[in-house]
This record gives sequence, structure tokens and C-alpha cells, in this order.
Amino acid sequence: MPVLAVLTLALMILLPGGQAVSEPRHGISVFGKLKYGPDFQHFDWADPTAPKGGLLRIRDLGTFDTVNLYILKGRRPSAVQVHEIRLHERLMVRSYDEPDAHYALVAKTVDVAEDGRTATFQLDPRARFHDGSPIRADDVVWSLNAIRDEGHPVLRSVFARATAEALAPDRVRFSFAKGAPRDLAVRVAGDLPILSATYYESHDFTETTLDPPLGSGPYRISKVRSGSSVEMERVTDYWAADLPVNRGLWNFDTIRVDYYQDRTSALLSFFADEYDFREEFTSKSWATEYDDKKPVQDGRIERLTLSDGRPSGAQGWFVNARRARFADARVRRALDLAFDFEWTNRNIFYGLYKRTGSVFENSELAQDGPPSAAELALLEPLRGQVPDGVFADAYQSASTEARGGIRGQLRQAGRLLKQAGWEIRDGVLVDANGEPFALEFLMYQPSFERVIGPYVKNLERLGIRATMRFVDAAQYVERVKAFDFDLVTARFSPPETPGAELYSFWGSAQADVAGSNNYAGVKDPAVDALIENVLSAPDRPALLAATRALDRVIMWNNYIIPQWYKGEHNLAYWDRFGRPAAPKPDYHRGVVNSWWFDSDKARRTGGRNGG
Repeated sequence: MPVLAVLTLALMILLPGGQAVSEPRHGISVFGKLKYGPDFQHFDWADPTAPKGGLLRIRDLGTFDTVNLYILKGRRPSAVQVHEIRLHERLMVRSYDEPDAHYALVAKTVDVAEDGRTATFQLDPRARFHDGSPIRADDVVWSLNAIRDEGHPVLRSVFARATAEALAPDRVRFSFAKGAPRDLAVRVAGDLPILSATYYESHDFTETTLDPPLGSGPYRISKVRSGSSVEMERVTDYWAADLPVNRGLWNFDTIRVDYYQDRTSALLSFFADEYDFREEFTSKSWATEYDDKKPVQDGRIERLTLSDGRPSGAQGWFVNARRARFADARVRRALDLAFDFEWTNRNIFYGLYKRTGSVFENSELAQDGPPSAAELALLEPLRGQVPDGVFADAYQSASTEARGGIRGQLRQAGRLLKQAGWEIRDGVLVDANGEPFALEFLMYQPSFERVIGPYVKNLERLGIRATMRFVDAAQYVERVKAFDFDLVTARFSPPETPGAELYSFWGSAQADVAGSNNYAGVKDPAVDALIENVLSAPDRPALLAATRALDRVIMWNNYIIPQWYKGEHNLAYWDRFGRPAAPKPDYHRGVVNSWWFDSDKARRTGGRNGG
């Protein structure tokens, strides 16, 4: 009998007036709708016949000094999380072909109360840590308490309003405080890593370590070379290997992450067959640095462009509004006007990008045109607290496509700076005390110099002393954690159904929490109120109205200088892999989880046998 056939049937019973009463379900989503029924065999985008075996080598930039993934201290191997390689299991796992649905993993069923204030999970009795010890409700409770109270600030902000209690060894109930995010039950199900309470009786959760902690996922860390590489091996007796959520997935015997100091050395190493797979994020490299390479020409390296259905979010220079000279929105708007995206895209990016215009770019969540009636209902109570522009039209950075180029934008920027109390003296922009306006771009990758260099010249035309500060990767991480910068490039990448991560990027409570993602130092009651609207939205139309209203307020306040985006993945890989015939899921690229090693192809591309 299929594993999920024995699960309690998932139903939502509608009472008069549309009131919903919950029963235990095999899956959970924010608004209740699930694609897969309780008897599903595998995700549509996975190939259940995929072979196991072989080695996948991927790369990361920078360095690391800890494999404790869940605390602020130290530098983590970010590629493990970027590629979503599961070392510690969750109660449920995402399907990736639905906006926010999760299905049974450690938890066989979930029962969310009618009012959404509690969620009760029945654990699978087969669930095990890698040492063979069972995963129990006490482990789940311990994990929430440790991560909520002592974990990374981003995780703390997600789980801040949740508590848990063990009702039985295999049953745990989460309770959510009044005003908790609407999606908190889903976040608990899919984002809370389950750690071993017994293991941490003799290990300090708050400390960095290069000794791999006890896990429970399809992979375990097997080798660590500090700052150089992390190797993970497939767990051959993984307890959940045959669950529907895992069939056809996690096929490589070994995944190794090698670390490089910069993009240039990493790209050269790729062509030298020192690793197998990369996603190319640099437009110049994608356009000019592949076609003339022999492995590309003879077909040993394949290039693949896949559509990306996820929100691209907002990539930009986050302006540190904690610093007095950036506190005025008119100053931040002037900085935006001085960036000539069209020139940059044409001359540096080979026309491959579009200008970011939303913190929810490339999605239905983004602002578009004048605000709707539903948006105005949220914005009108904030009139006087938010820029007037939010009531007129969607924010859009000025364009230099028109004749005259950047000159008109610089004149407008100069007027804004003057209104904000700055003036030109002897060619230098100064405040009322004669202090010059200076700013610094914090960087660790030289590839951005070609973009920032022309921008610096435009800023100098405004009288601003702009410089680029290069630091090593470790120092960069620590300075960003401490908000020790003027402008820093970052990206806000929201999920398809935004939730508690909004607090970390834009919430006032996170503005002064070291290590949070509120890079811009946003402390705005209007933004806080709109985040609450997003998190309490009762249905998707209400959610869209709330995200669009929030988007308008953030963008019109110019907390970021928007950069660029593309709604696709540019992938390059040595042709020694297989992948499902079915289309990839809308909200994931399908690598690393659904591909597999093909030994025949490997022999043709250089003879590697996966060892």
C-alpha cells in the first residue's frame, strides 16, 4: 500500500457561512489548497527511476569557519543552504510546483486549528537521526526553543511568536501568539530544522564548530577542510528515502562544495574541470567567456537557460539610513537618479537585464500602475506618514533612454540635495557645517568595479566624494553583520507567498539587530503596519493588495537604489548528468535535488567515474 494511503484523509469541512474546521492532513499551505492528494507517489517534476551514484562538484565564493548553519557567529558554508541540501529534516517539505505547499516528511499529518492559533503534528515513528536515534516531539520542541531564542537573527524573527509543547513522544503542538503571521504554521512545518536535543546536551548550540552536528536528512557532512571545501555523502540508510516527497530526488552519492576567492578564479577552474556545475550571474561572462572555450565548443560543457518563476525580488544598493547623511529620502532619491542603468545595461551587460522596479519584482506581488481600491484602503490611513507618490503611480526609477542622457537626472538630483540642506562649495557637496558629502561602496568582488566606476563619476558630478572599499570576504561578512557600511549590494528574495521574512528585511524591530537582513535600517511604523497586513491577509487577493501597498511605500522611500534582474537561470555544466524529462518546477531550478550522475556521459566528457 502506498505510504501516504494510511494517512488520515485531508479534508476541509465547510460549515454554514464558510467557516472551516480542520482535520489532520498530509500537507499544508497558507491558503489551504493542495495540488497533491494523500496517495500521491512522487512530485510531478521528479523522476522516480533516477539512478543513485556519482559525484557532483559545485563552487562557492569566499570562505567559511563553521558548519553550524543556524547561528550568527562565524561564517557558514552558504552553498549548502543556497542549494537547499538537506542535512537536518523538517516536519514537512516543499513541493516547488505550488506557491507555498508542504507535504509530510517527519510529520505524517498536521492539524491546524480553525482559528489558526495552533498546529498539531503527528510524527512518523520511522523518523531517525543519522545515529539511529528516533526523532521525537521533545527534539522538535528543543529545536524551536534553541533557534527562536539563540539562533540566527533571521530565524529568530521568523519563529518569534511560536511556542511548542510535546503532547506525546510522537505528537507536538505549536501555538502562535495573537497577531502572529498567517503563514507561521507553514513556516514551522517547512523551515524549522529538527535538531537532536540529546546531541546538544554535550555540544554548545551557540558556538561555531567544524565538527559536523548530528543530522537527519538525505545527506551528512563527511569531510570538512576549513575555508576550502565541504563534502557531503548520501545517507544510504536514510529513513525517508522512499517517501513520496523524496522519490527520484537526492541522487548523488557525494556532493562537494569547493571555495574560491573570486569569480575569475572560479570560472577558470570550471573550464579546467575542477568542478561540474555553476549558475552564471555575470552577464559579461555569459555573453563573452564561454563560446571560445574548447569544452564548450566540443559539447563537453552544456549551457542551459531555464525560466525562473520565483519572484526576482529586489537587488540593489541598500542605503544605510542609520547614518545621518542618508536619513532623508530626498538624498536617497538623488542617489538613485545618479545611476545610469540604461548605459550600464547597454555597454556592460550586453542588454541582458531589466531594471528592478519592485521589491517583489517578476511576480504578481509587485506594484503596478496606480493603486487599486483594495490597496488604497490600506494606504489611506497612512496618508501623511508615507510619500505622496504612493497614491499616484508605481515607483519607477528615471530612465536615460531619452536624448540628453544622465544630465537631466543629475540636475533633478542636485535640486533634491539642495532641498535636503546640501549645497555646492568649490565643487564639493557640503552640509550646513561645511562637512563634505562622502560615501563608500563596500565590496569584496572586483567584478562590480566596472559597474560602480561610472556610477562614481556621476556622483562626483554632484559634488559627492564616492569611493569603493575592497575588503576580504571574511571582513565583508562581519562589516555587513554590524551594519558598518554606507552602501552595500544585497538582494531581497521573497517566497511566492511572503511571510515572516519581511520582518527581517524591513521591520523596525530588526533594524538594530546585528546580523539581520534589514540592511537599510528601516524604522518606519507605516512599513510595520503594512507588513502586518501582508501577514494577516485571509486570502490571496488580500495578500496581493497588501504586498503591492507595501511595495509602493518601500520603493517610494528609496531605501534601495534598484539594480537589475532577469527572470531566468543561466546554467553551465559538464555534460555528465541526467535530469527529469518533465519540466522543472515553477519555483525551483531542479538542481541539485532532481538531477543525477550519468556514468556513460562522464566517460565521454573526460572519464570521471563519479568517484
